[in-house]
Amino acid sequence: MRDRVAVFIVFALNGLAVGSWATRTPALTAQVHASPGVFGLALLGASIGLLAAASVSGRIVERSGAGASVAVSTGLAAVSLVLIGFAPGVPFLAGALFVMGVSIGMLDVAMNVAAVAVERRSGRPLMPVFHAGFSFGALAGSLAAGLAAGHGWSPARHLTVAAVVTVVVLVSVLRVVPGIRPRHTTEPVVTTGRRAPARRPVLWLLAAVALCSAIAEGAAGDWSALLMTAERGAGPGAAALAFAGFQLVMTLVRLAGPWVQRRFGPTRCLVGGAALAAAGLLATATIPVAAAGYAGFALAGAGLAASFPLALSLAGDAGKRADGTGGEREIGFVTAIAYTGFLGGPPLIGGIAQAAGYGVAFLFVALIAALILPAALAARRSRRREETQQVAG
Repeated sequence: MRDRVAVFIVFALNGLAVGSWATRTPALTAQVHASPGVFGLALLGASIGLLAAASVSGRIVERSGAGASVAVSTGLAAVSLVLIGFAPGVPFLAGALFVMGVSIGMLDVAMNVAAVAVERRSGRPLMPVFHAGFSFGALAGSLAAGLAAGHGWSPARHLTVAAVVTVVVLVSVLRVVPGIRPRHTTEPVVTTGRRAPARRPVLWLLAAVALCSAIAEGAAGDWSALLMTAERGAGPGAAALAFAGFQLVMTLVRLAGPWVQRRFGPTRCLVGGAALAAAGLLATATIPVAAAGYAGFALAGAGLAASFPLALSLAGDAGKRADGTGGEREIGFVTAIAYTGFLGGPPLIGGIAQAAGYGVAFLFVALIAALILPAALAARRSRRREETQQVAG
């Protein structure tokens, strides 16, 4: 249980870091004297750092070990929180956000590799529970940020305290995180997992699952309130409840993930979840009643809960070596592609909304969510072909 709790806490620390600074954007905008457009450009620093780190983190984690990578990346995230809090201008803020993006990108890969190691050791499908830890951490960070803002704390004071808390908690659990030292084997191992990830169709298909999930999750976070206010008649406060419901249901379903996955298997969970998410988003987009919007986003949260975690878990399993290690490069590959959804999804959906309205934009999001279904089925077939070829070879 100790390693499970440690990895859960690492996921929560990731969410805490993100939730802490992201909810202080009004104060940060005023602090650096930036217009919304200029501040938006500064935010690109985080997205660029995220993509840059995710693309190389698989190899770094493979060589250094998941535990060491968790230590370095979480420490770097704490430093970036302080830099963000003290940013005097837009260029400095953009640089600090780039550091944050790099640290979170590496931490995402390292913590998921550690989570796969715990799954292998325990023989239980725990990935959705670990991702629920991220949601709890983000919620805690957001609530603490609201409390700090309500008491007049500056971003510098608040984010410095958040950084100290992050480091203290990290030190208390780090020695229990799996993979504190990389495992080296002197015997050559020849498996399908040693092929370059880009040459394996199964990983491209799992990346498609994660990418579609990232676009749909990002759409709910970025545009749900605007849909509810502009086209469903909800007030600003009530509109915010749409994403709150989405996030709450997603977290609860992730906690139930191990039981559901053991009962139905990962592919059925992905297929059923995709159908549920697409139906919820379709209802949200087409039924012009606020209640349908809230219910639709809640269904979408339930349907998308397992998509991203299972895609990474299956990627790690596809990279498993004969000695029980492996999967770092495969998880990094899938993560890097998925992150393009967080980067490109918001402007794409925003463009559709500007041209045709938020309802049409969410019809597009429903279609994206539905694409998880064929991608998951194709990934299972591709993996079985690999296994058959390996046995025949």
